[in-house]
Amino acid sequence: MRAIWTGAISFGLVNVPVKLYSATEKRSVTLHQVHDADGGRIHNERRCDVCGRTISYDHIEKAHVDDDETVVLTKKELDALPQERSKEISVVEFVPSKQIDPILYDKSYFLEPTGKSLKAYVLLRRTLEKTERTAIVQLALRQRTRLAALRVRDNVLMVQTLRWPDEIREPSFPALDEKVRVSAKEMDLSASLVKTYAADFSPENFHDEYEAELEKLIDAKLKQGDALDTDATFGEVEGAEGAEVIDLMEALKKSVKKSRASKRGGKSQSSRRKSSPKKSSSPKKSSGSTSAKKKSSGSSSRRKKSA
Repeated sequence: MRAIWTGAISFGLVNVPVKLYSATEKRSVTLHQVHDADGGRIHNERRCDVCGRTISYDHIEKAHVDDDETVVLTKKELDALPQERSKEISVVEFVPSKQIDPILYDKSYFLEPTGKSLKAYVLLRRTLEKTERTAIVQLALRQRTRLAALRVRDNVLMVQTLRWPDEIREPSFPALDEKVRVSAKEMDLSASLVKTYAADFSPENFHDEYEAELEKLIDAKLKQGDALDTDATFGEVEGAEGAEVIDLMEALKKSVKKSRASKRGGKSQSSRRKSSPKKSSSPKKSSGSTSAKKKSSGSSSRRKKSA
């Protein structure tokens, strides 16, 4: 595997140097569109609707279409936008693992420990296991800040990027609003049926039958000599590691002390506000304006792999 990101997990004053690897890959047989008469490769042309000419990539820009108006965004303008290049996986909070809805999970990545010492990595891993919590983190991946869940799988720390809340659709099915009566006998029969199918989930017991049959078909046609010459028909187919923590125990103590002090400070300010004498009511109206508070988000060679 090849690391796609190098940085460090940061929580409090603790730094855990890591490398990030894609944890999954898509495997499928690659198929192309060809002409049925001679097997020639079919290409998708980039044709302009206005002038009717085929356009090269050098003259293609991106645009946002808003009703009847189109806003063209040049490469120079897009490159000028602020891009996040931080090399830290910053822990925002530790939440109960059961509170994260699986629908939020997007892509998965493994974290490999780097640096001279493994202690900080193992300590974080064991702490997450013992407390049964998941770390909600932020990291910069491909120039964009992403929200993610940092959790443990077997003995490895892993990061799973999370979809933003507004990316989850709201299901609206009127049929579910209808009242349906289910008898106790029907429930018992249904539960008995579930029990007959009960098992522990073993993903290795399941296979992509379509892909397997597709590979068999390709292999059979190759053995029968029912293949074309590819060249004749297709032509040419176009960080530095994070610093090591000198004293892990000292960093942990300071982080806990700082967190407790901030909480005590917040409580003392609250108690002072409660204990302060109330101002006598005055018939005069205050001329000051009240400010509103806001809350601040057949062959593996035929398989195509994508990170």
